[in-house]
Amino acid sequence: MQTQKNSGTLSRTEKIGYGLGDAASNLYFQFFNIFLFYYYTDVFGLSAGAVGTMYLLANFWDAVNDPIMGAIADRVETKKGKYRPFVLWFAIPYGAFGYAIFANPDLAELGKLIYAYLTFIGFKMIYTAINVPYSAMMGVITPNAVERMALSTYRFVGAFSGGFVVSLLVRPLVKMFGGDDEALGFQSTMALFGVVSVIMFLITYVTTKERVKPQPKKHVKLSDDIRFLMRNRPWVIMVIAAVCTLSNVAVRGAVGAHFFKYYVDDGFLPLFTLGNPDSWFFLEFDRFTVFLSSGTLMFIAGVTLTGLVGRAMGKRNALIFFTLLNSATVIGFFFIPAHAYWTMFAVNLLGSLLAGPTPALVWALYTDVADYGEWKFGRRATGLVMSAAMFAQKLGLTVGGAASGWMLAGFGYQANEEQSPGALMGICVMYSIIPGVLALLNGVVLFFLALDEKTIKQMQAELAEARALAEESDEASPPSP
Repeated sequence: MQTQKNSGTLSRTEKIGYGLGDAASNLYFQFFNIFLFYYYTDVFGLSAGAVGTMYLLANFWDAVNDPIMGAIADRVETKKGKYRPFVLWFAIPYGAFGYAIFANPDLAELGKLIYAYLTFIGFKMIYTAINVPYSAMMGVITPNAVERMALSTYRFVGAFSGGFVVSLLVRPLVKMFGGDDEALGFQSTMALFGVVSVIMFLITYVTTKERVKPQPKKHVKLSDDIRFLMRNRPWVIMVIAAVCTLSNVAVRGAVGAHFFKYYVDDGFLPLFTLGNPDSWFFLEFDRFTVFLSSGTLMFIAGVTLTGLVGRAMGKRNALIFFTLLNSATVIGFFFIPAHAYWTMFAVNLLGSLLAGPTPALVWALYTDVADYGEWKFGRRATGLVMSAAMFAQKLGLTVGGAASGWMLAGFGYQANEEQSPGALMGICVMYSIIPGVLALLNGVVLFFLALDEKTIKQMQAELAEARALAEESDEASPPSP
């Protein structure tokens, strides 16, 4: 790669600025993951089955859209860079479309469904248009591997911070802005989050700079890379595991608010408040909010253990171990009585801590999967491995999100009404047994992943030797005329 003549060292301001981009992304991503399904069914008034179908179609297109957007971004050249300008171009549309989803227009049932499709799919496309180039920026901000690792750390801090803000403040803000009018509360809260997200993306644009300019690439047939990828058995196993994992996340996230609203005794009961009820500032933190935010904090604590458990157990074994333990805590919710809130609270803390190391372990294993392809077939396609992994994860979200709506409808769920025993049991099963079994399947599938630490060390040693020989050969070859 051709780079500017510098060490690639980044200022703290630039690292923080880049991290704010993922904080902006997660203000929306986590908002939607936790509250959007609930908003569509209990506030906007759509049927659960219709929402499930919309999730299927919109999220499937979103999964397909990722590599398309990546190809577009790779072909853009501007004076301000290749990927960075997308952050500027799409920051305001990002905020506007996010707000539009919760604008709650007064329409008939069919009109509401059409409006939901248009705004949801539109937002998904804009999210991809800003998020894919934002992710690619990490590879061109600096050529320094150490600085890239630091940049990644700041990015994850931003992502987790955005998720924590959502889990802690959304329900209190909805209550403060809307009172008993949840539609107004969601609308006002998303307006606030939208403005904050746009500002953070603009800070990302202003504070960052692209320094790495890749050399022109030789033409490589995509069909050949796909053929080798399908022969990469560890990749196939990781893809199946990814679909199980994200289906689990989608189902549990979709019904979390329903579980606390209808199943848990006093699930929306305030636990403590901030401010004066007679003033403009008054936040109520209910049981669901405390449950979510404390779990997020424990998840972050679990992330800090990733390096320790990875070194002690090996990435593959650690991922299997923590995935299986987490699945047990999720299934355990089925056996906790509806009145035992503090037992649920404690089990959630444990499960979140156990889940914390798994995302970083997964992405670290994907780099080993790319090495495996080069080791076995002499062909490395890291970008394709990663983009295909993202496709598999979004496919899991698509399947889980769609199935959530269909299952709720099948169990007889009726929004804002007293639920039948069958519907209550269905909500409980969707929050515990179904995601827990999917997590269990994920762990079982990973047993077939033949990438233990011994194999990885052998693979990396042989690859290093092969690369060294290739470099010597290139240096010995006469220059082209």
